[in-house]
Formats: sequence, C-alpha cells, structure tokens
Amino acid sequence: MTLTEERAVIGALSPSRAGDFMTCPLLYRFRVIDQLPEKPSPAAVRGTLVHAVLERLYDLPPGARTAAAARDLLDPQWRRLLEEEPAYEGLFASDAERDEWLEQARGMVDRYFTLEDPTVLEPAERELYVEAVLDSGLLLRGYVDRLDVAPTGEIRVVDYKTGAAPGPHFEAKALFQMKFYALVLWRQRGEIPRLLQLMYLSGQGEVLRYQPDEADLRATERKVEALWQAIERSLTTREWHHRPSRLCGWCDHQALCPEFGGTPPPVPEERPRPTRRLAARAATDEL
Repeated sequence: MTLTEERAVIGALSPSRAGDFMTCPLLYRFRVIDQLPEKPSPAAVRGTLVHAVLERLYDLPPGARTAAAARDLLDPQWRRLLEEEPAYEGLFASDAERDEWLEQARGMVDRYFTLEDPTVLEPAERELYVEAVLDSGLLLRGYVDRLDVAPTGEIRVVDYKTGAAPGPHFEAKALFQMKFYALVLWRQRGEIPRLLQLMYLSGQGEVLRYQPDEADLRATERKVEALWQAIERSLTTREWHHRPSRLCGWCDHQALCPEFGGTPPPVPEERPRPTRRLAARAATDEL
C-alpha cells in the first residue's frame, strides 16, 4: 500500500523546484510555467558525469572499487552522455578546454576516495526515485543519489555535490534538500533516516552530516506546505516577482527579467498539471 495511490494530487514539488521558488519566484515561473529552454553549463554537465561514474562504481565487486577503476569509467560515461545529448560537445571552445574540464571531473572522482572507502560499502539503492503525498495532496518527489541501510535497519541518505561546500551561514540552505528527501522517505516508509550526508567533491573535499528528528521533518513539511501556498497565490494572481541575488549572473533568462531591463512574456493561460512520475532524472521540472 502506498500513500501516493490513496490521495488526490493537487500539485508536485521536487527539492530543485522548491529551491527555485525560494531563490526567485520568476525563475520558478520561467522553468515550470513557461518551460523556457536553458543552455547546459559545463559545471552542471560535469556534475552529471561525476554522479554517473560514482553510481556505476558500485556495479563493480567491492574489492575492485578503486580510484583507478573509477577514473577508467570517466571516458565511457562521457561518451554515453554525448550519445544521449550530442549538444554537450558544443560546451567547449577547444579540445584543450574539454580536456581541462575532464581533468577537473577526474579530480572530483579521486577526491571521493579521500572521503570514504567504497570497498566496505554496499548501497541499498542508487539514483532512487522517491515520492510521497502529504495530507494536503501535495506530491513530493525527487531522486536520492544513494541510500545506505545498516544491518540493523537504520537509513543513511547520501548526496554527492560537485559545487563548493557551503560556509557555516549557508549550511541550513544546503540541508533543506536532504531534509526534503528525509521527509519523503519518512512519509513513504514510516521511518526517519538516521543520517543525512552531503559529500562535497570540489576543493579539499568535505562531508556535511546531519541527524534529523521528527521535529525537523515536521518543520520541513510546514515549510514545504507554505512554499506551495505561495506558489498557489502566484498562480492565482499571475504575479511572479523577481528576487535579485548573486545567482542572477548565472541565469539564462536575463533578457526577460525586469532586473536587467527585460519584460517577461505573458503568463500562459493554461495551468500545467502535475504528472505522477517522470521517466528520467533530468525531466523534473514540475509544478
């Protein structure tokens, strides 16, 4: 029996789309309502590549999960990504630029081995799709990089990050995604994960660990519900305010943003309807 089969769905959120709305409601609108295309960035594609390598590392027998074996996975995984998205080849102005980018990915893979020993681990799940419907009918969903289950049943949620580790003042924002996943798993499985673990693979490498409790997850649920209510207000009023921040410099939609002298297109008349489940991780732009 699953909760998602018993409750009508009024809308859906993933951690990334919730993060978009918190960052800038207009960005949420551009991505979810207008579904405007965005150019892939070298940093984002590098993250996809490193995630793919670490996922497939655990296909190998425990004793074979070495740094050298992981490095050997980089080129075939890059070729696979190019077959799926030929446009990625256009990310680089030259072969030298591409080689430098691959070397940075190789460094992140190597750094992973300084943070934990994969030969003594046996993940219960990798790239796990999770979903749960709250009492309000709001569907929460997303993909967990790795789920470890101890022999005694405790759950550890692991997420790999290829960006910089957050400073002390930004850890709460970084942990929101993990608490979101913990909430979904709690509602889905009836058990609160014992540990949330963020593994930062850039720089010197860093691991951020957090032990959630019921109060944490109930607070996260209230926050997610409040976010959805704010989204519903914007859907009703058709007002999507822009929120300038340092992240604006990386936004693909500056030409349409009032902050940069642009004018957003008219809001589409028809409201997009949430779908229950999408086939690929990349396709998670939901309402």
